[in-house]
Amino acid sequence: MTKFELYSDKPFISFNSHLEGLDENTSNLFINLRDFIKSLGNDVIEEIRPHRIVYAKSLTFRYFLDIQPRKDSIILSIRKSRKEPAIEYIIRGNQKMDNIKSEISEAYTKI
Repeated sequence: MTKFELYSDKPFISFNSHLEGLDENTSNLFINLRDFIKSLGNDVIEEIRPHRIVYAKSLTFRYFLDIQPRKDSIILSIRKSRKEPAIEYIIRGNQKMDNIKSEISEAYTKI
């Protein structure tokens, strides 16, 4: 990185790189979950990290969701406020997502 921080030497990590090695059901679930999260609002920020993806609200980077993909599951950490600890869920296959989506939506609204 330059002293003016105009560019980074960090390698670019794509969302698709997190799909590699996932079984088909988990991959589809992950893509659908991402689409839902991005539909919550224009101020949703997606930060793709080497082993997880973090979703935040606005540039103040108040994160409300942390996703860690595994081969046959997805680990979600939902954070509704800075003072409360994150709530963790392990999602597998075609598990019903209605409850979890409402938790994510609530976290997005509250954070």
